[in-house]
Amino acid sequence: MLRLLIPSIFIFIFTGVQSQDPWKITAGKIDPSNYYGITVANGQVGIVSSAEAFKVKEVVLAGAYDLYGRGRVSNFLKSFNLLNMYMEIDGRRLGNADVTNMKQELDMQQASFTTSFDYKEVATVSYTYYALRQLPYSVLMDITVTAKKELNLGSASQMEAPDALKEVQNYYNEIDRPHTTISLLTSTAKSPTGKLLMCASNAFIFSEKHGNEPRVIHEMWDNNMHLMKFAIKIKAGESYRYSIVGSSITSAHHDDPLNEAERLTIFAKLQGRDRLVEMHNKAWDELWKSDVVIEGDAQSQQDVHSMIYHLYSFVREGSSNSPSPMGLSGLGYNGHVFWDTELWMFPSILQLHPEIAKGIIEYRFERLEAAKRNAFGKGYKGAMYPWESAGTGVEETPVWALSGPFEHHITADIAIAAWNYYAVTQDKNWLREKGWPILQATADFWASRVERNGPGKYDIKNVVAADEWAENVDNNAFTNAAAKANLKYATEAAKLLGIVPDADWLNVANNIPVLKMADGVTKEHATYNGEGIKQADVNLLGYPLKEITDPKQVKKDLDYYSVRVPNEGTPAMTQAIFALLYSRVGDKEKAFHFFKDAYVPNLLPPFNVIAETKGGTNPYFATGAGGILQAVLNGFGGLDITPTGIVQIKSVLPAQWKSLTLKGIGVEKKTFTVR
Repeated sequence: MLRLLIPSIFIFIFTGVQSQDPWKITAGKIDPSNYYGITVANGQVGIVSSAEAFKVKEVVLAGAYDLYGRGRVSNFLKSFNLLNMYMEIDGRRLGNADVTNMKQELDMQQASFTTSFDYKEVATVSYTYYALRQLPYSVLMDITVTAKKELNLGSASQMEAPDALKEVQNYYNEIDRPHTTISLLTSTAKSPTGKLLMCASNAFIFSEKHGNEPRVIHEMWDNNMHLMKFAIKIKAGESYRYSIVGSSITSAHHDDPLNEAERLTIFAKLQGRDRLVEMHNKAWDELWKSDVVIEGDAQSQQDVHSMIYHLYSFVREGSSNSPSPMGLSGLGYNGHVFWDTELWMFPSILQLHPEIAKGIIEYRFERLEAAKRNAFGKGYKGAMYPWESAGTGVEETPVWALSGPFEHHITADIAIAAWNYYAVTQDKNWLREKGWPILQATADFWASRVERNGPGKYDIKNVVAADEWAENVDNNAFTNAAAKANLKYATEAAKLLGIVPDADWLNVANNIPVLKMADGVTKEHATYNGEGIKQADVNLLGYPLKEITDPKQVKKDLDYYSVRVPNEGTPAMTQAIFALLYSRVGDKEKAFHFFKDAYVPNLLPPFNVIAETKGGTNPYFATGAGGILQAVLNGFGGLDITPTGIVQIKSVLPAQWKSLTLKGIGVEKKTFTVR
């Protein structure tokens, strides 16, 4: 069933009129049966919240893959759950049934997650955890108990291995130092095939103002879980504060992960809680110097901050990991890397923080040789990137999914991202050393991929389109236009570097067809006949490909395809592209409708995390967030990436917004404003 556009335009006009905090998302009612956790992450470690007191749902570690589960391909691995704990007051172990006034709150500005509650008339408890931004492998949980009556407090840190891991080994060490004893709770395990050694360690940090540290006792429960605990008496009216600091690392990240996990934990513990939090906050303050400020629409402001927060959380400078569609919010899509990164997340990150975007494209540079082997195996020249990539850069798509052998536009998407990194940074040394090898090899791929059937008929046949409901079609609009862009950018890069480009690249680009229907609408593929589409395809030729630049043609294609998207089952970034393009052609009403339609129906309780589709349950969909942020930055904000850098072009704001300010944009950290 196709969308009926006009009646739905006004659904979101008055959504969220009540005042919303721009930085904090608060859940005052916790329903475990309808709860989708929110993620605190630092680009390396992701901690997913739980509705259960003192628990975290899971800990995800970027870059750790092994073969298990779905489709005989590499999968993201859950790491040790190193922040789970329990608390006993007067001998009673607290659970959700024992507490009242439970509240959870995400502070996006400081990337912290706090749970607070009351226990009868006895105590108020709060705990906050952080994935420490300054320490990529380390996390912190800070706990405060305020006694209303004198009470006996007992607390334990539990180290638990996920079920998929094997050969679990548990260790407990006490290292005596002046004025303190460092008690280390450590576990190691092999990944499912034994490929990786997974390691985690944690320790208590006790506040000096409380005097002598309590005695820590170790208990072994079973092979998959052990703990360390302490007990202390708190007087009425007093608050007792302590922390758990821990580190998680694998042999994918370090040659000696067991010892390194303990070293990292000791390093963090001896920094002290206050210093750890101070440095974490400073790091996030630096990130937020690049921000989006919306005046006049508090709910949209909070929503956009959430999208930026999640993208910042899933990436980090100095790392060549690349975010998967669900980032570090869980194991969705096996943690694999798709076009979701280069086409949807990368442009927003590139404009806000080029120094972070650098690592994302270098992930592809490091796997260029694997892409060349992939092309060779399919009978092509150059480099053919896999549709799904993980640790090594080989094809990781399960064999039952045709996107693996046929969704070839990913190769052009990566090349375009490499060119755009140069365009924004103007870093010619990087272009020469890393961008050019990608652009050259991918251009060679397309020159070998086309079938040369005469002038204007260098056809690209038998592909899965960007609209993935169109399988094994010929001359897909997006694939063809992306290939043309790849070939042209490779030619431009060669000229910039003083290299003579292959003349065949432009010859091929100029002969790849973009098809039209009888009424002049751009045709999605050779056999397209007006059917519904899963996601944006033709419309991407207006942005980001710039294959179509005539506003009348852009609008004609928009009006045709925007009503061919079903109400359910389509990913969030589809409507984001409609919003962006309608803003650029001056239709503020439709632009705002599609901006809201891209994510509001996808929001899940209690923290408004974005699912991939309307009615979906697989948060957090970072791909969608990246697309929607492009609607804000490059649609409403008018930013445009050109060969000489970021410029601002004409666009329109929603009527509900008084102004839009884009701060810290590009390498020069410029500010752009639209009113």
